[in-house]
Amino acid sequence: MSDETGKLEGLIPRALAVRSNRILLERLKVMTDIGFHDYEVGAPQRLLVTVELWLSDLDAPADDDPAHAWDYDFLRTEIRRLAAERRYNLQETLARRIYERVAALHGVSALRVVTSKPDIYADAAGVGIEIASFEGLAPIARRES
Repeated sequence: MSDETGKLEGLIPRALAVRSNRILLERLKVMTDIGFHDYEVGAPQRLLVTVELWLSDLDAPADDDPAHAWDYDFLRTEIRRLAAERRYNLQETLARRIYERVAALHGVSALRVVTSKPDIYADAAGVGIEIASFEGLAPIARRES
């Protein structure tokens, strides 16, 4: 425990206790063979992938030790691998594959995956889908008894 942490212990109001711990990989650009229209088949497209995962452990890694932190590179590499391993007709299929892979990781308590094709409509930032393990904008935070 650092000197600063020791000085602050007990001073943080209960209402400000950490109730959620989230990892965010935002708008990762991947090239993938996706789509069912004739002009899409065999022509890889840019896809933006966002993964938000909430962790069951609310504490920061002990002593600022990277060995106890999430490996962002692994998350990025797995998404890229899934996007490249085959062709997809639907964003829903690829998003589900990513979702299932991340959901299987230890310590994930809630999850959202969003995919978007940014180059489909000139008058839209993108068209995509979102799947989540909860309803609404975010999972309900755990409450202390």
